[in-house]
Amino acid sequence: MDKKDAIAIRLRDIKKIYKMGGQELAALNGINLDIKRGEFAALMGPSGSGKSTLMNILGCLDRPTVGSYELEGKEVAHLSDDELAVMRNKHIGFVFQNFNLLSRISSLENVALPLVYAGVGASERRKRAQQVLEAVGLGDRAEHLPNELSGGQRQRVAIARALVNNPEIIMADEPTGNLDTKSTKEIMEIFQEMHGRGKTIILVTHEPEIAVCANRQLLVRDGVITRDEGKGVVLDVV
Repeated sequence: MDKKDAIAIRLRDIKKIYKMGGQELAALNGINLDIKRGEFAALMGPSGSGKSTLMNILGCLDRPTVGSYELEGKEVAHLSDDELAVMRNKHIGFVFQNFNLLSRISSLENVALPLVYAGVGASERRKRAQQVLEAVGLGDRAEHLPNELSGGQRQRVAIARALVNNPEIIMADEPTGNLDTKSTKEIMEIFQEMHGRGKTIILVTHEPEIAVCANRQLLVRDGVITRDEGKGVVLDVV
């Protein structure tokens, strides 16, 4: 198989069932999905559709009740918490709507945090963190605290943190949800640049104008994927 056609993520018959007072609620009800390396996929769906549950499973933050999840060729559906953490740190960088930056440390120190967990030495951490800050246009803001930055700048710091371990996959949960129009455009340009460099990107959004930036759009309703469209199709989420 050609490297660019290799499968980064493969889900088969994924179900997530919650038990509530003697009743069973299926948040995911039989998801089958392949995402190729280098693909840019937008995950859409109304509130309660199951898209957040699916994102948590894709990101190795949760496990399915049943089904198979192969991440870069390794079955991860039923790993322990510690084993899932290892897979997360090795393969996935996360970007969140609320940035999730630590307020009392600098931009550079925030970006370097994943390298601390990976056991990288202090001087190498600073060097790599500075490099990715420069890559997102914030090389001159390395020593600023998060509250000294605009929302768009904070999200760029969060993207730099996601990139610092050089993961194959970037997962972004409503990354433009708290940003103005100008910052949203700039952040989406960064995602498109990452895609151009071969990163696999999975982005959760409820905004069709954000989703059309991806080359694939997946609509989740009632715990299943109901539509799987290519670039340029505007999906109605409501």
